[in-house]
Amino acid sequence: MKRDDLTEKILDIKREKGWTWKYITDEIGGMSPVLVVGALLGQQKLVKPLAKAAADLFGLTELEEKMLNEVPMRGQGTPMPPTDPLIYRFYELVMVNAPAWKALIEEEFGDGIMSAIDFDFEMERLADPKGDRVAIKMSGKFLPYKYYGAEQGIPPLGLKED
Repeated sequence: MKRDDLTEKILDIKREKGWTWKYITDEIGGMSPVLVVGALLGQQKLVKPLAKAAADLFGLTELEEKMLNEVPMRGQGTPMPPTDPLIYRFYELVMVNAPAWKALIEEEFGDGIMSAIDFDFEMERLADPKGDRVAIKMSGKFLPYKYYGAEQGIPPLGLKED
């Protein structure tokens, strides 16, 4: 069995049972719903206790449970640029706004990056009479670039200079 086959099996069971992602993530628990759903869709891994909970919920085999605990090849299956309209809008947000985000982050923090590994993501539905809105909050750890070979008096990290 390939990982894509397991994803399809999980989606088939979800459809057959009429489960929502909320129900599934509440049953599995343990970490962010985004990470749990991402793992079930093959983009993240579940730690062993959560892989066991998912296997029990979906009636998976021991081999399939182990697959949920393996580090996946992330990003597979999404063409670039993305063709799905919702995913494309996220891509568009980054293409259009990332230069400004980069400038503002570097001005505030220094020379570095925002981690996508040490990262939190929250989504909320906001009622609006003109059409409900999607509110997204992302929080990533700032990781300053290391200045290799920095000599005495030269800062070793790209943190904001006073």
